[in-house]
Amino acid sequence: MQRLPYGSWPSPIDAELAAAHDGHPEYVGFVGDEAWWTEPRPGEGGRRTLVRRRADGGEESVLPAPWNVRSRVIEYGGQPWAGVARHTGPLVVFVNFADQRLYRYEPGSEPRPLTPVSPVGGGLRWADPQVRLEHGEVWCVLEEFTGDGPTDVRRALAAVPLDGSAAQERDAVRELTDDRHRFVTGPRLSPDGRRVAWLAWDHPRMPWDGTELIVADVGPDGTFDDPRTVAGGPDESIAQADWAADGSLLYASDRTGWWNLYRDHAPVCPREEEFGGPLWKIGHRWFAPLDSGLVAVVHGRGATALGVLDPETGEVVDAAGPWTEFAPTLAVHGERVVAVGASPRSAYEVVELDTRTGRARVIGAEHDDAVDPAYCPEPQIRTFTGPDGRDIHAHIYPPHNPGCVAPGGELPPYVVWAHGGPTGHAPLVLDLAIAYFTSRGIGVAEVNYGGSTGYGREYRDRLREQWGVVDVEDCAAVALALADEGTADRHRLAIRGGSAGGWTAAASLATTDVYACGTIIYPVLDLAGWGAGETHDFESQYLETLVGPLAEVPGRYAQRSPVEHADRITVPFLLLQGLDDVICPPAQCERFLARMAGRQVPHAYLAFEGEGHGFRKAETMTRALESELSLYAQVFGLHPPGIPTLELVR
Repeated sequence: MQRLPYGSWPSPIDAELAAAHDGHPEYVGFVGDEAWWTEPRPGEGGRRTLVRRRADGGEESVLPAPWNVRSRVIEYGGQPWAGVARHTGPLVVFVNFADQRLYRYEPGSEPRPLTPVSPVGGGLRWADPQVRLEHGEVWCVLEEFTGDGPTDVRRALAAVPLDGSAAQERDAVRELTDDRHRFVTGPRLSPDGRRVAWLAWDHPRMPWDGTELIVADVGPDGTFDDPRTVAGGPDESIAQADWAADGSLLYASDRTGWWNLYRDHAPVCPREEEFGGPLWKIGHRWFAPLDSGLVAVVHGRGATALGVLDPETGEVVDAAGPWTEFAPTLAVHGERVVAVGASPRSAYEVVELDTRTGRARVIGAEHDDAVDPAYCPEPQIRTFTGPDGRDIHAHIYPPHNPGCVAPGGELPPYVVWAHGGPTGHAPLVLDLAIAYFTSRGIGVAEVNYGGSTGYGREYRDRLREQWGVVDVEDCAAVALALADEGTADRHRLAIRGGSAGGWTAAASLATTDVYACGTIIYPVLDLAGWGAGETHDFESQYLETLVGPLAEVPGRYAQRSPVEHADRITVPFLLLQGLDDVICPPAQCERFLARMAGRQVPHAYLAFEGEGHGFRKAETMTRALESELSLYAQVFGLHPPGIPTLELVR
């Protein structure tokens, strides 16, 4: 056992290793008896591939580089593929990221385009497809740009011919609905094929504020007739809808303050926990009805479990296993359920549950310890007290290395991590980016500040018109509590975050004296600019609820924006940005840096070509992590071995 100062512990978890394990499987589905899903490939330019698990247990990536199975609908994307089994083999449709066209793929042949390319604005985009062989079509969400601006866009449900006749002809795409609603999810067809359901919402609401559940009749020719709203509204968020095998309508609504499950408008399992979540991607699934009448569910409070719900009794039986968090993706076939789960000791992996036996097992993306798990952090689930006595939920990751201890009396540096969203949460799962720091002797505190999901609508609504206040206060309260209790060194606290978390990090540096430095990643920095056309359509009016209507409270936008208070930032910072980011564009960073010019505050700005909102390339993530560690080393007086020095300019 070596006795070394915090931050200088040698670790086998280097930045390349953390980058190689970034991302996780998503969008599980069945093609006949086979489970399929998408997986990241950080070492292949950050693309996502489609993985097939054969009936014999063999696993293969079915689409080689450069195919990239990823949709850009609402920029965050959504379900990018669907498939069916035929006697001649699988038929799969998928969205390719580069051109956003929908393709038809049959193993053994090259993918063939089903949709055309549009030169207008962001073009044509597709998500949440459903293969309807009986009509020879793919039913899906259509996103169509009508001009060059980010909000020059319309969305509708559409039917794409499977025969390729629309590959060069936009008019061959049959629209199933009009575009009266700004946002829609993919259609879900009832078992008898006579009704269809989907969700819709409009500006300025976000889907976690209020959505409508729409049901229409389906004619013999596949037309949608008499669409009517059957549930939801401006103040009720319905996160998902689907049909049970008996034709009853299932949906997850937060009308009681918690996303609970309803069957034909009656609650089936009323609990103060979530059976749904924020609809950041079109096609997220928190429940899936089985043929038996049971329902597979991802549910929980603060964390999520995989369970099977009996709607008749309201009883939920959770799957046994090590997983403590499940992603919002589910697929069912017969009595089988496929999900994606993780734990503090294992990264996300594809899990299959046999509902007849209750046995759960890993069938894909199986976690393999890249290093001795003794170097992985040992997190603590904590609840802190914030301003006005409010609870603040957090995960605390103390420094941990099996071969090192710090000299007696030394307190460790800590970095507060603010998650993105802000309507999201930090899951309690193995993250080698966290282990990269904790194994070197730097603690991490992930804060699920007020406004986070997983704790009910009241907790979520704490951030209404309070963004830049409650999130900043909650992060600071956790950091100071750790210092006050002797867990962290008060003089060696930092904050970092990406996207909305980048906003919180920047706002924290501008309005508090809690932190000695910060890492700000693809952030929002200028509220007025972001809310007046600099971001994409989906979030273009998000600030109406997070801050307030710009026309009514313009002073609030200026008061809270870090770009307007750059003179208050006196500590070093690292700013990381993707140059292809259309959600938080580089212009925000450039304006902020212009305001910092000549102020003699040490900082670094790293901008990455070919990266958007969320870094995906292994080389980008490697440099970002090493640069972040170098910042902390220079500010905190640490000496981590083998780390390139980040040049800080004034």
